[in-house]
Amino acid sequence: MSYSVGQVAGFAGVTVRTLHHYDDIGLLAPGERSHAGHRRYSDADLDRLQQILFYRELGFPLDEVAVLLDDPDADPRAHLRRQHELLTARIEKLRKMAAAVEHAMEAREMGIDLTPEERFEVFGDKDPEQYAEEAEARWGGTEAYAESQRRAAGYTKQDWQRMQAEVADWSERYAALMADGEPPAGERAMEMAEEHRRHICGWFYECGYEMHQGLGEMYVSDERFKAFYDAMRPGLAEHLRDAIVANAARHSS
Repeated sequence: MSYSVGQVAGFAGVTVRTLHHYDDIGLLAPGERSHAGHRRYSDADLDRLQQILFYRELGFPLDEVAVLLDDPDADPRAHLRRQHELLTARIEKLRKMAAAVEHAMEAREMGIDLTPEERFEVFGDKDPEQYAEEAEARWGGTEAYAESQRRAAGYTKQDWQRMQAEVADWSERYAALMADGEPPAGERAMEMAEEHRRHICGWFYECGYEMHQGLGEMYVSDERFKAFYDAMRPGLAEHLRDAIVANAARHSS
């Protein structure tokens, strides 16, 4: 059984012009001709075309494909084994690329829509995604987490910079009140705790006083959060936790 050039083009998903070119350069010469001189392709020709297209998909130039296929010592099974090895390597490379894209998608979902240069510029040595997986594990099913994700997704580089500036200003003022000997239940400390709560409400999610107290406890119990706050001033994490408790108590009374 033989096939016309149009039929083969349809089978293989290539153009008639491509098949004519393969014939012209001797890469795939159809084994038969019709009485009118038209090209006719046999099953063996289709097998060769499949091999050509496999190698082309793997990036081999046509002259190298011709050398591979015309090697008199080559076993057809050897071609298949070689192609399988090459395809397996490509699949692994694509898998890694897909994983990288998935990671980028996760970062975008976290609202960190910044270039690497902008990330370092805005966050310095603090990775904004450092606790992303843990945060999702702890609070992924909560409305607060969903709201935080929704808001952060729209933040620009300028928004992140403004947020960081607010945090830096707040930390300087809180360290100063501690240096002045302000107790956690003092008016200034409670006002700073309230400002801390409003910062969360404004940038991430609605943080009630009960939730705020839970966060305060985490700032002390979780070594990483404790290190973050104590880096502003030693003892700040516990001082802030106590100020948050005092502030919540005065608002509930």
